[in-house]
Amino acid sequence: MKNKKIYTRMISLSFIICLLSFSVALTSCLEHSILPDDKVVEENFWKTKEDVQSMVTAAYAAMASEPVITRLIIWGDFRSDELVGNTEKLSGSIPDALKEIEAVSIQTTNQFATWSDFYDVINKCNIVLEKAEKVLYEDPNYTQSDYESHCCQMLALRSLCYFYLVRNFRDVPYYEYAHTTSSQVKELRQSAPATVLESIIQTLEQVASNSNCPRSNNFAVSEWRRVGWFTLDGVKALLADVYLWRASVMHTSADYQRCVELCDQIIESKRSQHVKGRNETEEKPYPLTDNNNFTDAYSALYVTQNAEESIFELQSRNNAALCKYYYKYGDNNSTEGYLKASGIFANSTDADANLGNAKVNANTVFSTSDLRFYSSHFTAADASFYDVRKMVSQQEIRRKTGEARTQSRTFANYDQNYIVYRLPDVMLMKAEALVQQMQDTIAGSSDEQKTAVMEANAELRKQAFDLVEAVNTRSCYADDRANYALDVAWQKGNRYKDFSKVQMETLVMEERLRELCFEGKRWYDLMRYNYRHIEGVRYNETYGQMIAAAGSTELELPALYKDMLELMTRSLSEDRLAVQAKMHNESYLYMPIPENDINLCDQLVQNPAYKSINAYEKTY
Repeated sequence: MKNKKIYTRMISLSFIICLLSFSVALTSCLEHSILPDDKVVEENFWKTKEDVQSMVTAAYAAMASEPVITRLIIWGDFRSDELVGNTEKLSGSIPDALKEIEAVSIQTTNQFATWSDFYDVINKCNIVLEKAEKVLYEDPNYTQSDYESHCCQMLALRSLCYFYLVRNFRDVPYYEYAHTTSSQVKELRQSAPATVLESIIQTLEQVASNSNCPRSNNFAVSEWRRVGWFTLDGVKALLADVYLWRASVMHTSADYQRCVELCDQIIESKRSQHVKGRNETEEKPYPLTDNNNFTDAYSALYVTQNAEESIFELQSRNNAALCKYYYKYGDNNSTEGYLKASGIFANSTDADANLGNAKVNANTVFSTSDLRFYSSHFTAADASFYDVRKMVSQQEIRRKTGEARTQSRTFANYDQNYIVYRLPDVMLMKAEALVQQMQDTIAGSSDEQKTAVMEANAELRKQAFDLVEAVNTRSCYADDRANYALDVAWQKGNRYKDFSKVQMETLVMEERLRELCFEGKRWYDLMRYNYRHIEGVRYNETYGQMIAAAGSTELELPALYKDMLELMTRSLSEDRLAVQAKMHNESYLYMPIPENDINLCDQLVQNPAYKSINAYEKTY
């Protein structure tokens, strides 16, 4: 059984109807599900501590809803090299929409290019932030610490939504008040991404400094709220992620350093919370779940869930999104999901594993000695793509043997959380930030200059390597580690000391892919990789501002980094070069602004990479 659950206290039916109702005449996606129109019910609601908690719960539930998690999968994984659409066997509106994305021919009406469900969560957070304070004067059981705890959680959840939005749409409306009328929505305008990031950072830094922000160590290890609520560890993980993103886009060394500091604080916090296992005699530098083999880690992370190393998980009793896209697309009679793991997860041998070679464009991800090879997907002979195993199978990993896709989970009540942050993610964030603080070797440098750079980078390189090694080693059976772990593969003879900044960057990226595949991270890793290697990004301006200044939608925007495009498209075959050719510049990294909102809101400006549906020509 899972160590949870978040849901539910019964909320007043009349209030739910009030909160979720909206006028038929209002068609904007932004307005969907956020306009309360029964003021009498609303005024009679904010009276007790339970009323506030029920709305906090509703915000978390909205974040764990099928539309939101569907987009986390499509935006974070499918747009990368990890997944391909199961479009040869399946047909209908969803496969058609996936084909558009895969071919980089996204229409402005594409069902995955919508942001309404994230703004629904944002508005629920804002409603709590605006209304909860009055309950302090209505209910003596509702204390100041309760109020600040709820505010901290809602500020963090709102920030998480905005972070997803800015990484997928770039220029997004940002507001910190609850919408209650259509006129407020129609007047919304986009903010520059740098402005949104700064607002997120200021908010989260304030939350992190609040003594009433929930702490993970206030809950028992088996308590779902330890990871089901936004605790201080979760806030810092999100904040580190935002700093890492901004540093990558805007090339700011101070942001990389702040990311490292926050990651250190999280790692130390997780150490302090660690409960020693029965056979554990030594202090663990990183309290990762392993118990001497990865089988236990897989079970704790993806079967029991809310594992000790987890930081924030979206709690779900029926995760229909994961079910439909990774397992069964429609009902118990369907046998496949809408998405498949791509060919980069094909079988590999220990000899050709890319661990020791640090190849950015390696054709395969795993060595077969890496148990994550078996935990990530179901193996198959002579296949170009594979079924996802992670968060699907509830069977233990069989040592170095394949496993047929014979599962008994039903379509309904697909009881599976979606992990947003866990400790290996934070460790590898820190490693990435450390690597980016290393010095570059300048072409034409003398041997003495190159040696000086290598020596200056030595400590940063070692720290980053140690983090990658700790994550990597956990994925091996104990008796395999002597032959496979990075400790032998690289550290023997101090080989890693010769690694350049570029090689270390590759090492971290590939370990993130192995560890975090199908968890909604890869596309953002590729975007950061791209931004680190290009110049001229105008993140302090919206595209609308650039268009107004240029008097044209034909903007001069920075071209994308070739190595990133190679990685992004390596899961494709004959369409690979065509897709690369379509990705002209930075604007193609982002989704189009939903056409319904463009039509309703006069202030919204479309991403210049996209045209109106009336002028759009399909090319897939």
